[in-house]
Amino acid sequence: MHTWQSIEQHPLGFFLPEPTKLLLLGSFPPPQHRWSMHFYYPNFQNDMRRILGQIFYREKSFFVLPQKKAFDEMKAKTFCREKGIGIGDTAQSIIRLQDNASDEKLQVIQTFDIANIIVSLQECTTLVITGKKAMEILLSVLSFKEPKIWTFSPCNIGKRTLHIYRMPSTSRAYPKPIEEKAEVYKKMFREVGIG
Repeated sequence: MHTWQSIEQHPLGFFLPEPTKLLLLGSFPPPQHRWSMHFYYPNFQNDMRRILGQIFYREKSFFVLPQKKAFDEMKAKTFCREKGIGIGDTAQSIIRLQDNASDEKLQVIQTFDIANIIVSLQECTTLVITGKKAMEILLSVLSFKEPKIWTFSPCNIGKRTLHIYRMPSTSRAYPKPIEEKAEVYKKMFREVGIG
């Protein structure tokens, strides 16, 4: 039996620039002792920032603070605002069964109201899902066919059709070179018109 003390509340709110054209949805952040900044994808071992640096600036270390094992939070937020990229997670509260962010080791207690958040983002045309648990939660609240990894499925929200992409994890636990992951993400960004 778990105690309430072991339940973690999400430490970050949704980051939704105006307008949000694309929403990146994960499961839940890693434990805070693994953070290198107070923003999404904070673990210095996660390659999301290196992938974005490679794609948009041809420099893997673009978001890395000089002489530090940390990402530049201001650069990361400015980039998302300029590109119209929102970021959030599907789980609002969890019990962490191990000291990491592995989907298999997260017991979800409560989810965010993802459907209403998506409905409120009138200019959002694309959802990008990077984890299995995030996809499971999304499938439980929206009606669409689960896409195979590296592809997308359409999903009707009111008068809008969203493209829901299932992208490979940017965690080092997914053993592919950064350059290979960057090519796949680059193709997706091109398809949705974010360059």
